[in-house]
Amino acid sequence: MRYRELFATFFKIGLLTIGGGYAMVPVIQNAVVKEHSWLTDEEFIDALALSQSAPGALAINSSVYIGYKLKGVRGAIVAALGTSLPSFLIILLISLFFFRMREIDYVEKAFKGIRAAVVSMIALSLVQLLEAVKLKPRGYVVFGASAIALVVLDVNPLWVLVAGGAGSLIYYSIKGGAER
Repeated sequence: MRYRELFATFFKIGLLTIGGGYAMVPVIQNAVVKEHSWLTDEEFIDALALSQSAPGALAINSSVYIGYKLKGVRGAIVAALGTSLPSFLIILLISLFFFRMREIDYVEKAFKGIRAAVVSMIALSLVQLLEAVKLKPRGYVVFGASAIALVVLDVNPLWVLVAGGAGSLIYYSIKGGAER
């Protein structure tokens, strides 16, 4: 695998994925796990967890992690540039023309359709992540409790991550095993 291939892969991801963040997860997973076999499903989940835990955009963080894992610091830089360059160029072009086009009815309607498609991509990434993690029943309990804490109780995501990690450490120290 060469730097050019790494850049091209992440450039394509950045160029063809509308919505960023979670909408990019299934596209990144498909590229790095299924197409190129650079990571396994479990390694991708780990990369996603680390990327989500760090400050910054999920797509950039995951591209940095994957690039670093594959090719070190240079790989991290190449992958990050590949992911971010399309957005930068597109935003630059849009900003040049947007103020003249924002009042056009069909442009506004097109953006409404794009928003709906992005929501479906986010839902797809959730389903694919749940399948890849292969949770046992207690994992679904943690997933459900975390979702309730985040959505209903408006708990800060940092505290949900801390509680999940602490709960897992306690559970496995009592049980004395390493299963999921």
